[in-house]
Amino acid sequence: MPQLHVNVDHIATIRQARMTTEPDPVYAALVAEQAGSTGITIHLREDRRHIQDRDLVLLMQMAQTKVNLEMAATKEMQEIALANKPDIVTLVPENRAEVTTEGGLDVVGNLGRIKEITTALKAAGIRVSLFIDPVKEQIAASKEVGADDIELHTGEYANAEHGKVEAELSRLIDGANWAHEAGLNVNAGHGLTYFNIAPIVALPHLKELNIGHSIISRSVLVGITQAVREMIALIEKHTPA
Repeated sequence: MPQLHVNVDHIATIRQARMTTEPDPVYAALVAEQAGSTGITIHLREDRRHIQDRDLVLLMQMAQTKVNLEMAATKEMQEIALANKPDIVTLVPENRAEVTTEGGLDVVGNLGRIKEITTALKAAGIRVSLFIDPVKEQIAASKEVGADDIELHTGEYANAEHGKVEAELSRLIDGANWAHEAGLNVNAGHGLTYFNIAPIVALPHLKELNIGHSIISRSVLVGITQAVREMIALIEKHTPA
């Protein structure tokens, strides 16, 4: 069964709306772990719009599962990752004007920089994942720079209009197979909800799912523990035998 990593960014979004101390994303992460999450994901953005540096520091001290740090491929973020040593770093594209991440990382067009940061992180014992679209050239480039994993960008699937969902799912299946053939671990995330998760769980070779907004939205109504358990139950239900 694919493992669930819960992204707690939007707990921090609520906190930053009032620039106060609550709700605490670190506390939310610990509750998610107790509910069965096998990893916690946070995105430390360059503009610090939600997760703050202190969140990463405290999470590394307190988390009992894996910590996956999403970050841009910049020198500043590289130094932060090396200082804190999360279990996983996922390199993502970042545009300050965007509401959320738009599209996958262009590994092909930034081969030198991504290889440099990947090499530095792996030398420090940090697993490196690249958030990419299901494109064969990007997968090949991810292998070339030395990544351990790729995280398939599922946003196009999640946002597809009726009649186009199957085509987007087919692209993800191809991407998962290409990545596996290249010797890369296969993860997936972005835009996944309780209503569209089933086909993604069935992707070939899938190891980990990163899900945030839908779980945090659900938790407003039923609490984090119940929200996480409901998602885990769906993952278990739809995992191929």
